[in-house]
Amino acid sequence: MIYLDHAAATPVSKKVFEAMKPYFSDEFFNPSAAYLPSKKVASEYEAAKGVIAHSIGAKASDMVITAGATEANNLAFGAVLSGDCLYLATEHDSIRKVAEKYHGQEIAVDKNGVIALDDLKAKMTDKVELISIALVNNELGVIQPLSEVAAYIREVRRDRLARGVKQPLYLHTDASQALNLLNVNVARLGVDLLTLNSAKVYGPKGVGALYVSHDVKLSPIFVGGGQERGLRSGTENVPGVVGFAKAVEEAAEHLNGNRKKYSKWKQILLDELEGYELVNKKHSLDNFIVLCYNGIDAERLIFLLEEKGVYLSTGAACAASKGEKSHVLSAIGLSDSEIAGSLRITLGETNTEEQIHDAAKLINEAVAIERERRG
Repeated sequence: MIYLDHAAATPVSKKVFEAMKPYFSDEFFNPSAAYLPSKKVASEYEAAKGVIAHSIGAKASDMVITAGATEANNLAFGAVLSGDCLYLATEHDSIRKVAEKYHGQEIAVDKNGVIALDDLKAKMTDKVELISIALVNNELGVIQPLSEVAAYIREVRRDRLARGVKQPLYLHTDASQALNLLNVNVARLGVDLLTLNSAKVYGPKGVGALYVSHDVKLSPIFVGGGQERGLRSGTENVPGVVGFAKAVEEAAEHLNGNRKKYSKWKQILLDELEGYELVNKKHSLDNFIVLCYNGIDAERLIFLLEEKGVYLSTGAACAASKGEKSHVLSAIGLSDSEIAGSLRITLGETNTEEQIHDAAKLINEAVAIERERRG
């Protein structure tokens, strides 16, 4: 198998799995119980939260553990109490669909998928309370200039204060795809809310986290026993959080090495592949490669390659499974024909350099078969 869809899912690493195992059986206690074994588990749970928080320059008390990035993104919109929100046109559906409930309005991107700051400024009103912009786009791997956005938001806040406008303004980012290849720091980014996803960083699925700045007041999605500061009630997922913590430690340890490795492999693919147009030419992570074979049905390529043991995608897994056209590729100006012929390759820890050479050969063969079939 040559797996080239690491943006969709990553396998749990061996070290992560080993760190989790005791909490499924030996250390199974509910952290909220009063006896000593539970208190020990509660302490270890908080320590794991601290590791996750430290990876982004935060404290454990700033973090709310969730059941994944979708829940974290939905929870972040609890900051919108009476105002409107703005979100990038290329955002994941977990942002787009919740934003509809809060008078959400799209911010345009340029042909490279980077935020059009002029459009953000044109759509900024005194009613806007939350802006959501993913640090790294899940289909293109494009890195957004969040520090520039944050600087503009600080200007807006100062202007509102001077005019006596009391509406708060918060910046949220979904950083689910970022930890493997970027140094993520909430202060440096200038964000008030930040989403993390264990499943994208070789940790367990079904675990996420939301960083919440101390001055942001959120409304919980559901209520219960009051865990996670009352923002995410329910018995704590101890093995999941311990695994998440180990995964972020591993990501930090291998950050620089991964950058070099994926940059090399990306160039090998681009050199050996034939007849494509590179879609994400600028500002993207080294492990994201988006190719357009205009006039070819990419879905057919996916099936041909699966028969050869090569797994990749046409975009976000949740959209691809429903047969929907990519709103991300539409937002950057691709035609329907170009979108239909686009493939997303995302490199990761399951790959080897030999696999990259093999994948290029097999993709070229599949494209040739499809071109011949179409005449």
